[in-house]
Amino acid sequence: MITANDLRQGMRVEVEGVLYQVEEFQHVKRGRGGAFVRTRLKNLQTQQIIRRVFSPTERLKDAFIEEREVQYTYQKDGIFHFMDLETFEEKAISKEILGPRTNFLKENIKVTLELYEGRIVQVELPTFAELEVKKAPPGVRGDTVGSANKLIVLESGYSLQAPLFIKEGDIVRIDTRSGRYVGKK
Repeated sequence: MITANDLRQGMRVEVEGVLYQVEEFQHVKRGRGGAFVRTRLKNLQTQQIIRRVFSPTERLKDAFIEEREVQYTYQKDGIFHFMDLETFEEKAISKEILGPRTNFLKENIKVTLELYEGRIVQVELPTFAELEVKKAPPGVRGDTVGSANKLIVLESGYSLQAPLFIKEGDIVRIDTRSGRYVGKK
């Protein structure tokens, strides 16, 4: 257990049975009256942001998050299967939990699972993913009035804007946090 005074950005705490990550915190000491801690918390299950004010002495449960390195093996019927690299156990995660991260999964990619009391609370992908281009219309010479980009489709089915010189079969680097094109391999 920790007090609200001990909160720091990035910490994970349990409030009323729900796991949150501290996005922002501010210790406020007024001239008159008591101090308080103003926070912005992100629900790790729903990704919803809430604002909450705590008394500095209010006690919160510090959440111990276990991290496990796993390898993505395959997907079947909307369930993604991962193999734990230490115990070789298989973990199955639904598409709903992974959300848009499924766009960057490629067989044998290593990801980090964050577990709290045995439940998967978050899946951390590498910062960059390298995926093959499956569809890319030819770039038209002189078509630089706009941003000189075209819409391409990757092997995972994800579509994004990329430069005109990208063609089918190229391997491109994508930032998994923003989903944007970074470079060509």
